[in-house]
Amino acid sequence: MLNPVVLHHDRYWLLNAHCPVTLLPAHWPDGGDRTGLTPVNLCIADGQLVALQPAAVLPSDPLPTLDLERRMVLPGFVDSHTHLDKGHIWERSPNPDGTFTSALHATRTDAATHWHHEDVRRRMEFGLRCSEAHGTTAIRTHIDCGRGQAEISLPVAVQLREAWRDRITLQLVSLVGLDDFLTPAGVAVADQIADLGAVLGAVIYPHPDLDARLDTVFQLASDRQIQQLDFHVDETKDPTSMSLRHVAQAALRHRFQGHILCGHCCSLAMQPPDEVEKTLNLVRDAGIDLVSLPMCNLFLQDRRTDGTTPRWRGVTLAHEARQAGIALSFASDNCRDPFYGFGDHDMLEVWTQSVRIAHLDYPYGDWIRAVNDQPSHSMGLGANRLEPGRSADLVIFTARWYSELLARSQHDRLVLRHGKPSDRTLPDYRELDDLVVS
Repeated sequence: MLNPVVLHHDRYWLLNAHCPVTLLPAHWPDGGDRTGLTPVNLCIADGQLVALQPAAVLPSDPLPTLDLERRMVLPGFVDSHTHLDKGHIWERSPNPDGTFTSALHATRTDAATHWHHEDVRRRMEFGLRCSEAHGTTAIRTHIDCGRGQAEISLPVAVQLREAWRDRITLQLVSLVGLDDFLTPAGVAVADQIADLGAVLGAVIYPHPDLDARLDTVFQLASDRQIQQLDFHVDETKDPTSMSLRHVAQAALRHRFQGHILCGHCCSLAMQPPDEVEKTLNLVRDAGIDLVSLPMCNLFLQDRRTDGTTPRWRGVTLAHEARQAGIALSFASDNCRDPFYGFGDHDMLEVWTQSVRIAHLDYPYGDWIRAVNDQPSHSMGLGANRLEPGRSADLVIFTARWYSELLARSQHDRLVLRHGKPSDRTLPDYRELDDLVVS
């Protein structure tokens, strides 16, 4: 067990931390062990990382020290694709058969019945508290804005964004169908997003006039100087679904200079190699980033109702995207709702399952960046690394190597915010009992 007394000082050293070289300053003097980990001393002063040095170099100043004995240290997690407004409704609105269609129906029915101001606020804040306890420092959440829900959920989300600004950076994204933007209500949502400094987003389904609908979205963004777009694309195993390619073509057509993040991209894994290559080249040329949601898509994709076993994992072509020069992250997506009946807003669980599902372990390389540094870039927040000058928002694990980190839940991790221990108490599910309708 660590003695946390040292961590309450304003200035101190963490000695013998085990850190991924890929998250350390450029030109670090060694490449680490066979998995890319290396022992590091980190100096924290007034809430910031102010110095890093190889563990073999002993500090020359008289500051208090805490020997981590090779415990792994990572920067705080960044969760770039969530649905906090849907979270924790499973007990009152479960998915009857695990399919995407049933998830959509159950969620819409639940929203029509229950999603008033207080219900949305309490469930979203529950998710934020879980995220904070696990070590997440920034979240992008999609907010259902169709069927008049924007009038309820967006103000709640804005209130939480402000209330949590010193604890978690919260980005808000509209979630509507593309067709909505052809209506006055959809245009009003775009206006709200612009006024709130939020992200314009939509879910995309194949359509004969898809390009024209995408042109409408890009024009709405241009007219309102919205610099970030976020799309749900190709969340299906249908190989003919190529919405990702159409988004890339639209971005190039409009010469869009902002950030575009596309999530899911499941059908890409079902397409012939030549079609995959065409799409990935366009995505790269358009500067689009991708985010994969392995846990939710493992749950939903290839779901069968005939008693047979699913044949594929539902994830996009993560390795191929990276090899094509495309930035890719992993994120949590839904949590305890009809789209995913499990989860705890824990990005370590997301990364652990991503390693297992997508085979990220031979070698680990810089895949660990996909849950901290890369999603931070994709959200327009800049780097999130272990470097001098950055806030000392760290997660310290009992695990010393990846083999230990990925083997246990690491619920005894230590979370530092601005160099000080953060509350690691997870909220009790009983707090939501009065929201559950039996």
